[in-house]
Amino acid sequence: MKTTLDAIKLLKIPVVEDTRGNLAFIQKDFLPFEFKRVYYLFDVPSNAYRGGHSHILQQELLIALSGSFEVVLQDGAVKKSFLLNKPNVGLLIPTGIWRELENFSSGAVCLVLASDVFDEEDYIRDFDEFLISKK
Repeated sequence: MKTTLDAIKLLKIPVVEDTRGNLAFIQKDFLPFEFKRVYYLFDVPSNAYRGGHSHILQQELLIALSGSFEVVLQDGAVKKSFLLNKPNVGLLIPTGIWRELENFSSGAVCLVLASDVFDEEDYIRDFDEFLISKK
């Protein structure tokens, strides 16, 4: 079965509110996968974009820790855009979805929790190849 945009979810991250500042947390059973890699994007120029690929097996959760950015997703037939601008909301991207991150605000930080370690073989970096994989 091919993944569609219907499998994408915005997840509300649990927050402990406190007058001294809020604490958001992600623990064992929050995600539908065990994360094996954590990385973040920062100092991305506002006119640049990141992503431009799909994953064969890896799933990811993207969170705007600071600032904002737009995530444009495609499943081969439909395109949808999400504005991430809250540190307590994550965008769950399943396998087989093309993603591009753009329109980064000044000071934006994108945190990514990935279901696996980096493996170049898991990436589809050519959009035409991605479209072929969706047939």
